[in-house]
Amino acid sequence: MRPAPAAPPAHGGGETVVLVHGLWMHPVVFTLLRRRLARAGFTALAWSYPSVRGRLLANADALTAFLAALPGAGPLHLVGHSLGGVVIANALARHPEPRVHRIVLMGPPWATSRSAAALLRVPCVSALVGRSMRDWMDMARPELPGTEIGVIAGTRPIGLAGTLVGLPRPHDGIVRVEETRIAAARDAVTLHVSHMEMLFSARCAEQVTAFLRRGAFVHDDAASPAGQGVAA
Repeated sequence: MRPAPAAPPAHGGGETVVLVHGLWMHPVVFTLLRRRLARAGFTALAWSYPSVRGRLLANADALTAFLAALPGAGPLHLVGHSLGGVVIANALARHPEPRVHRIVLMGPPWATSRSAAALLRVPCVSALVGRSMRDWMDMARPELPGTEIGVIAGTRPIGLAGTLVGLPRPHDGIVRVEETRIAAARDAVTLHVSHMEMLFSARCAEQVTAFLRRGAFVHDDAASPAGQGVAA
């Protein structure tokens, strides 16, 4: 899989959102989310990178170059699924982009990844984890001052990795809810979706849109503390 070329000029006059896929994925997985963001008035672009064979910092630097090539004065928003969120965080930590205003991370293996750690112990399966994820497991977590971060976690436990590893619930089939927690996040929400369903869920798209627009998710339970809301 080759990184996408520099994006063409944005059209439509809306704010630009760059979508970054996860491990073993391709930008086509964002087709529905791109359409939904377009209907909400955003210009959505999907960026690709070698998620398996590429090193994490090299992928982060490639994203930095992609963002720098985008025209206009901003603002820019970023949405990352799984490993894509890790690439985004490292790109912004290494080379802050002043036009980036808000980012949404969907199912990020932030604190750790019990799934990846378990798979790395299986000789015939460890290669599936990829070089970027291996790098991430040994790195200090970056800080992103000045950037509004929103985190979406899932609780539908459907996923081969979760089954093989025997993940303690709640988890989305690959990432545990507690692994997604980022202390510096402005808001967080938990949805009853699996790791892969996040890419296609209309409810997830609504939450992404809400955070990009106003810096907060929609919490169905008004009594829930910020970051702990649960939605179906």
